[in-house]
Amino acid sequence: MITKPIMILFDYGDTLIQESQPDFLRGWQAVFQYVDKNPYGATPEQAERVAAQLWERYFISRRSNSSRSGVEVHEWQMLRTILNFLGVGVSQPLTEIEKALWDNTVSTSPTPHLHGLLEYVRGHDIRTGVISNIGWSGRALQKQLQRLFPDHTFEFILASSEYGIRKPDPMLFQIALKKAGLPASAVWFCGDNIEKDICGSHSVGMFPVHYQGAKSSKACQETPSFPYLSIADWDDLLAFLKNDFATSQR
Repeated sequence: MITKPIMILFDYGDTLIQESQPDFLRGWQAVFQYVDKNPYGATPEQAERVAAQLWERYFISRRSNSSRSGVEVHEWQMLRTILNFLGVGVSQPLTEIEKALWDNTVSTSPTPHLHGLLEYVRGHDIRTGVISNIGWSGRALQKQLQRLFPDHTFEFILASSEYGIRKPDPMLFQIALKKAGLPASAVWFCGDNIEKDICGSHSVGMFPVHYQGAKSSKACQETPSFPYLSIADWDDLLAFLKNDFATSQR
């Protein structure tokens, strides 16, 4: 039996938000506006190439790690390595350099009909939080969410970059439960990835909701054998909450 959630946790990318195709060169061109030391004449194009090479190495380590979740790398580590490798100095702290890179690499917007769902959970005292596999810092992620959802406050935000581990590692979900002070049976988790989000949250006893509205949510993903909810649109989840728990909400 599915019980009404006390809290709903969300994945970030392709769940809460949708992103444009990244333009990393444009991002590095924005970063280079803050360069105040460049003795070797480094260019944004060089920085983009170094970043791509470094990311490929990190990506391999993510996948080749002995655990199924792999490891996560923090964006500040990436930036520090790239800037020092090129001999480049910048006039702003890494927090601002990261912001310039992210803001100019991709544009983001909420997934369709999400605002209606968030308005509903606010009005019905259903708590919310975020667990994201992301290299950007937790601080930058929080600022992005505040910008995109100015009327909504997520109780906490867990960025894998701050922990060094990635979903579906159960530790991230268990950390979220401790932060929430709730049993897993009281928490739902919404995400677009079967292995990382659906299987990961189920492994600790949360109720999974598979959001299939994202471009990354492929039909070829293996169908889990355990109970979960599958939705094509946030309006589907909203209707489910309204209809299936109408009695308990009166």
